[in-house]
Amino acid sequence: MKRSALVPLFSILVFMFLMFLSQTSMIGGRLSIGSLVVLAQEGWKSEYDTICSKTDVAMTLSTEELKGLIARCDQLKLRIEAEEESTRKVYLRRLKMCRDLYDYVLENKARK
Repeated sequence: MKRSALVPLFSILVFMFLMFLSQTSMIGGRLSIGSLVVLAQEGWKSEYDTICSKTDVAMTLSTEELKGLIARCDQLKLRIEAEEESTRKVYLRRLKMCRDLYDYVLENKARK
């Protein structure tokens, strides 16, 4: 695994470890390991939702916006690769479809 791929994973692990040590949530309750995993996943899942929510308007996006979304897809791919197998397979496939669409639209805009 590349070093750059380990940085987001390491950040999530440190966050989870600190939350586990404190054993308190943001509203004062105790956290279980399951809730820590959910907190860690919420970050990349919300990013996934944000990125892929623009596929229906991809043709109206500027070249810069499309390049930015493609770069965000590439970054998010590294975070998803750290997930368990079934989650990884599903979300990597979906993310690839979003990225491929943005790439296709970008190529078509470049031709015109």
